[in-house]
Amino acid sequence: MAATVLNSPQAVAMSVYVVRAFIRLREQVAANAAILKRLAEIDKTLLQHDASLRDIYRKLLPLLQPPPAPPKRRIGFVTGEE
Repeated sequence: MAATVLNSPQAVAMSVYVVRAFIRLREQVAANAAILKRLAEIDKTLLQHDASLRDIYRKLLPLLQPPPAPPKRRIGFVTGEE
C-alpha cells in the first residue's frame, strides 16, 4: 500500500516483496495442511496395527508359557486300591 502513496521504486519493491511473502506463507500453510493430513492417516494406521499386534500378543502369550510339570510317579509298591 505504500507504493500507491509514495510512488517510489523502493516502495514498489517493498510492496512486491510483501505480496511475495504472503504468497509463500499461503503455499507453506497449504503444504503443512497436506503433511498434517498424511500424518493423521499414518497415525490412524499405526493405531490399528498396534491394536492388531496387541491382540496377537495376547493370543500367543499362553503358548509362550512353559508347559506344566508332569505329575511325578510315587516311589514304591502300587496296589490296585490307589
